[in-house]
Amino acid sequence: MKVRVRLAPSPTGTLHIGTARTAVFNWLFARHQGGEFLLRIEDTDKERSKPEFTTNILEGLKWLGLNWDEQPIIQSQHVDDHRAAIQKLLDLDLAYRCYASETELEAMRETQKAQGQAPRYDNRHRDLNPEQEAAFQSEGRSAVVRFRIDDDAAISWKDLVRGPMHWRGSDLGGDMVISRRAPAKEIGDPLYNLVVVVDDAAMSISHVIRGEDHIANTAKQLLIYEALGLPIPQFAHTPLILNSEGRKLSKRDGVTSISDFQAMGYTAEAMANYMTLLGWSVPEGTDERFTLQQAATVFSFDRVNKAGAKFDWDKLNWLNSQVLHDLPKDQLLHELKPLWSEAGWALPEENWCLDLAELLGPSLTLLKDGVDQARPFFEEPTLQADGLEQLAMEGAKAGLSNLLDQLDSTSWDGFDVKQAQQLLTNAAQAANVKKGVIMKSLRAALLGRLQGPDLITTWGLLARIGQDLNRLRRCL
Repeated sequence: MKVRVRLAPSPTGTLHIGTARTAVFNWLFARHQGGEFLLRIEDTDKERSKPEFTTNILEGLKWLGLNWDEQPIIQSQHVDDHRAAIQKLLDLDLAYRCYASETELEAMRETQKAQGQAPRYDNRHRDLNPEQEAAFQSEGRSAVVRFRIDDDAAISWKDLVRGPMHWRGSDLGGDMVISRRAPAKEIGDPLYNLVVVVDDAAMSISHVIRGEDHIANTAKQLLIYEALGLPIPQFAHTPLILNSEGRKLSKRDGVTSISDFQAMGYTAEAMANYMTLLGWSVPEGTDERFTLQQAATVFSFDRVNKAGAKFDWDKLNWLNSQVLHDLPKDQLLHELKPLWSEAGWALPEENWCLDLAELLGPSLTLLKDGVDQARPFFEEPTLQADGLEQLAMEGAKAGLSNLLDQLDSTSWDGFDVKQAQQLLTNAAQAANVKKGVIMKSLRAALLGRLQGPDLITTWGLLARIGQDLNRLRRCL
C-alpha cells in the first residue's frame, strides 16, 4: 500500500504551531515510508475563510521546508461530490431530514441541562412518516440532514499512537448533522465529518495523522466510511501542545502563529527541529538537534507520546541559538542583511558586513538580536550609565586622550591587531593606569556601555568605516 498522508488546514487564520506540528509529523512519516505528503485547503467556512490565510499557510509550510507532492486540493471545489454522498445516504435511509427549529433544539438542551443530562440530540425526527414530513414542509420549515447513529453501535480502531480505541454510538451525542439547514428537499452546505471522509477517500489517503482533539470525530467518521462503503485509512492521534499551565496552547498564550515566530527571529531549522520534539522522543543515542531530513530516517509512531507536550521557550531558544552559532558567516549575513536594511542603515562593503556578521554570530539567540547588537556599528550610541561610570574613573580620560594622540600620529595600513594592542599598552603606561582600565574605557567610548563583543574586532570594524575617532573625542 502506498503511504499517502495529508494536512488539511482551514484558512480561517494564520498557520498555527499546532497545525504546523501536525504537518511535521505527517511529512516525517511520509518521507520515512517513501510515501507522499499532500495538502487540502478546507475552505468550506465561507464567512471566515480568506485568501490571505491560505497564502500564509502555504508560505509557512514552504519556509519550514515541508514540501508537498501534488497540487493542493481546494475543498470548496468538490462540494458536488459531498452533496452526492449525502444524497446516497438519504437514498439508503442512513440519513434523514430533521425539521426541528433552533428554538426547539435550544429548549431541548435547556431541559437536558436542568435534568443534569449530557447535551445530545434526542433523534426526535428520525422516524417521521411521509404525512409528518409533508406537514413540516407545508409550514415552510427548513431542515438539516442528519446521519443515523445507532446507540448500540460498537466503534473500534487501532490507533498508531494510542493503541486499541473503543467507542459506542451512545457516546456521540445522537444522530449527527451532516449538512446545514436548507429549504425542504434541498441539501444545505455539507459539514466537516461528512466532507473529510469523502475527500480523504477521493485522495486515497492511507493514514490520517492529526491531533487528539479529533478522536471523537474519528469515531463518527468511521461510521460514515462504513455507510458509504469507502476504504478506511489508519489513524494516529498526536498529543496536543500545552502551555506552561498544562492547558491547550492558544492565542491567549501570546505567539502561536508560525509567521509570528519567523518575525521574532526564529529560524526555520530550529522551529522544525523543536516542533518534532513536541510529542516525539528521539531514539537512544540520537542528538536532540537535527534537520527534518535526519529525523525522517528514524521517525516512527511508537516514539510519539500520548501525553500532551508542554511548550518550552528555553528549549526553543537554545535550539535557535545553536543554529545561528553554526551558520557560516555568508549565510548568517544573508539572514541579517534584510533586517539591517529594514532598520534604515546604509551598509558598507560586503567584506565589512561579513566580518560584522561573524563577530555577532556567537552571541545571537534570535535573528532580531542581530539588529540590536549591530546598532552601535551603524548609529553612534548614547553613553549608558555603566559607560559613564567607567569614563569617570581616575585615569580613564587621560588614557583615552593619550590613545587619541597616538592614533593621530599613526599611519594605519588597514587595521592591525598587534599594532592596536601595542597602542593600548602605550596609552596605559603613559596614563599610569592598568591596561584593563583603558580597554574598558575604549569599549565605553565605542559602544556606549561595557557589554559587547570582542573589543579589538569591534574597534577594527569601526576604524575601517572611520567611526572610532569621533567616538573617542566625544568622551573627552
